[in-house]
Amino acid sequence: QVQLVESGGGLVQPGGSLRLSCAASGFTLEYYTIGWFRQAPGKEREGVSCISSADGSTYYAESVKGRFTISRDNSKNTVYLQMNSLKPEDTAVYYCAAAGLLMRPENFEDDLYNDWGQGTQVTVSS
Repeated sequence: QVQLVESGGGLVQPGGSLRLSCAASGFTLEYYTIGWFRQAPGKEREGVSCISSADGSTYYAESVKGRFTISRDNSKNTVYLQMNSLKPEDTAVYYCAAAGLLMRPENFEDDLYNDWGQGTQVTVSS
């Protein structure tokens, strides 16, 4: 059974940091493109970052470039999203998702991702 489980969300002050984890079971994560998406109240879901199955290349939305870092630990079958310099506008439910090989992973086409975690809440507030 394919399963993705996110953890690491919480409440943090502006300028703070959090590290989200996406633990996979039922499949080997390194063979899939893993994306992080987020959805704030009243807004559409948006892609944040992804790591390609092809060569491990990483991609970021413009809004998080230079602040967020995606990484993968194959020994733990887990993908991480290190989030630094957090802003109130980063507040959202964060989801990880798995897709096969994507031709243009930087497009963050969420309909190409087949398996999704349950999400973890990130709140940035003073």
